[in-house]
Amino acid sequence: MALAQDAPAAAPEAAAPAPEPQGDEIIITAQKRSEAILDIPQSVTVVGGDTLERQHSVTFSDYLSQVPGLSLEQSEPGVGRLVLRGVNTGGVSSTVAIYVDETPFGSSTGLVNGAILAGDFDTFDVSRIEVLRGPQGTLYGASSLGGVLKFVTNAPEFDAFHARGRAGLEFVDGGGTGYNFSGMVNAPLGDVAAVRASGFYRKNAGWIDGNGSDATFFGVDSLGGKDINKGESYGGRASVLFKPTSELSIRLTGITQRIQSDASSDSEVDQVNYNPIGGKLRQSRWFKDPNELKYRVLNGVVEYDFGFASLLSSTSFSKQDQTFNIDAVPILGTALNVLVGALVPGQVIGPFQDQQTDLKKFTQEVRLASPSSNKFEWMIGAYYTHEKGKIDQFIGSVDLLTGQSFGIPLLDDLATARIDSKYKEVAGFANVTWHATDQFDITAGARLAKNDQSAHQVTASALGLVGASDFVTKSDESVFTYAISPRYEINDRMAVYARIAKGYRPGGPNVVAPPVPPGVPRTYSSDTLTSYEIGLKNNLGHGASFDIAAYHLKWKDIQLFSVVSGVGVNVNGGTAASNGIEASLLLKPVPGMTLGVNGAWIDAHLTEDTPPLAGGFDGDRLPYVPKVSFSVNTDYEWKLSGSATAFVGGTIAYTGSQRDNFNISDIVGVNPDGSFIFAFTPQRHISDYATIDLRAGIEIDRFTIEAYVKNLTNSEGVNSLALLEDQLIGNNVLPGNAIRAALTRPRTIGLSLTAGF
Repeated sequence: MALAQDAPAAAPEAAAPAPEPQGDEIIITAQKRSEAILDIPQSVTVVGGDTLERQHSVTFSDYLSQVPGLSLEQSEPGVGRLVLRGVNTGGVSSTVAIYVDETPFGSSTGLVNGAILAGDFDTFDVSRIEVLRGPQGTLYGASSLGGVLKFVTNAPEFDAFHARGRAGLEFVDGGGTGYNFSGMVNAPLGDVAAVRASGFYRKNAGWIDGNGSDATFFGVDSLGGKDINKGESYGGRASVLFKPTSELSIRLTGITQRIQSDASSDSEVDQVNYNPIGGKLRQSRWFKDPNELKYRVLNGVVEYDFGFASLLSSTSFSKQDQTFNIDAVPILGTALNVLVGALVPGQVIGPFQDQQTDLKKFTQEVRLASPSSNKFEWMIGAYYTHEKGKIDQFIGSVDLLTGQSFGIPLLDDLATARIDSKYKEVAGFANVTWHATDQFDITAGARLAKNDQSAHQVTASALGLVGASDFVTKSDESVFTYAISPRYEINDRMAVYARIAKGYRPGGPNVVAPPVPPGVPRTYSSDTLTSYEIGLKNNLGHGASFDIAAYHLKWKDIQLFSVVSGVGVNVNGGTAASNGIEASLLLKPVPGMTLGVNGAWIDAHLTEDTPPLAGGFDGDRLPYVPKVSFSVNTDYEWKLSGSATAFVGGTIAYTGSQRDNFNISDIVGVNPDGSFIFAFTPQRHISDYATIDLRAGIEIDRFTIEAYVKNLTNSEGVNSLALLEDQLIGNNVLPGNAIRAALTRPRTIGLSLTAGF
């Protein structure tokens, strides 16, 4: 419930009409009907649009600390892995589902890199963000093992024309200067229609420099340059709402967004303490490696109230495209020059990789729900999705001395790989709430889903980096999930609940390296997670609240990722568990002051060894899960005059120690049956860190002037470490004894001006 007081009551998105808010109740749509947050028997965090704007939170990394138990592994904008309640093993299929209103966004499969391509939508003109913690398999379906993060956008309003604009500047310590513009307009179109449109542009400052002559590869200097990880993000959203009668409403929404960066935010750090080499944030690269992501979302929602029940139909089409280049010199360069360098004497082989990752997704959901009732509420629904994915990779090389190709097919076209995949799912679900007494109710739900998948793999390599292949593999499965939640109201402002719920991620066909070594599965199965949770919610009144939850998660057949003969494969492991406690406290100790505290303790670990392909052992901590994390937010505002209000605020966020991904450092031999013998490297330790943000401003009539500082103390917390198999340590490629890591963005000072009309 962190900072939930800033979330305005939304127009109903679910089939039932919204209940009237009582006092300072918060109305949300976590269970796909409008309900007071106190009435929902599970852990939900709401971060309101006003809070997001006041704290200049526009991406996952900005509002991460507002959600207990949420962590993020990220090395560049738009490429990040969300983790809730410790549910993470480093695979390629997501454990946190992303929704934009009624639209599920991102891949349902393990074949289109959905885990690291979570939809990081800009938050300008967003009503609120709802985060549902724990498995949501009954109402939200696949890939919601850890929970759901839902962007709830502002709907068009019929009452009046209004507009708002914002402009800002940012200065990164030791880096460049960024700037941003955003605007919104809402206009009624007669008595039965309204339109709302918004747009934004952000020039993101860089802070990583090229290493230049301080890093050489066979005598060739790495690229230099200042602030090489700069980039930009821009996009817009438009929505039209028709309400020709009191029973019928139609909302059509379109969203577009582009996220681009010139390079990753990795820098070379010491492999023991992860301090930047020479005290400078620098990166060695021999090729430019830009990354570009494009989002497209089209959604139509039709609602009709029959009286006895309301019908909702949501039709969506979304696209997610990623294009990037990788400097492969640190990975393949030394081996290529040693093994085949004699083919091109006097030249230096410099390998690179280009990749295109595309996803097209069509979804249709229909729900029929009873009105809100004091006795019995029900909802039934059906869901269909059809997804097409593509990963197209090309690995080539050029002479680093001249930048020209060699004219030798063996070197110019080192390897190609393409995977075209399809995913179809049909599901039916139901949810009921029985109010047994005025104080006691039980909510239960179930979902049955069936999916069919196929993958067409084509690979080729003259040097044998991967084997040649051209085949189609298929899979299908059915999965049943459920949830049951008894709840008891101690009084009008306090309730306790328990929840048992099951979630899943679909399995699917595997892409494998030919010839396939023994023990590499041709398909992999769905993994399932069962959650046991108890919690207390307390609305303290006058905008104050307190909630606490404890849980135990049992994870079976966990999906893991490994690399065999140069090709990534999905495998099922054994079991894992996550035990945790989360709490949030929101107080208003004096008029004008808000104090929010939230925190989480998580013990997430393997309870069995993984298969050797994945490199994990019983007792290993699950990766990128801080054992302890918390944040303290405080804001205070006061009147300067009848038309002027001043405000100040700050946030302290602490991220506890973590472990990185499970690692296999090398394949050291082959058994008589042809299977590999592996050498393992223990998980690396990532130290804890804390950040401090400050903000202040003044509102005068329609204008707001703000100043803020993020990461005041220039903390260098580790957000991501490169996999061991993706780097060479202690050689002539990276300087010193370096590895690559993404660190927290340095101290950033910002100014902004907002005007409303």
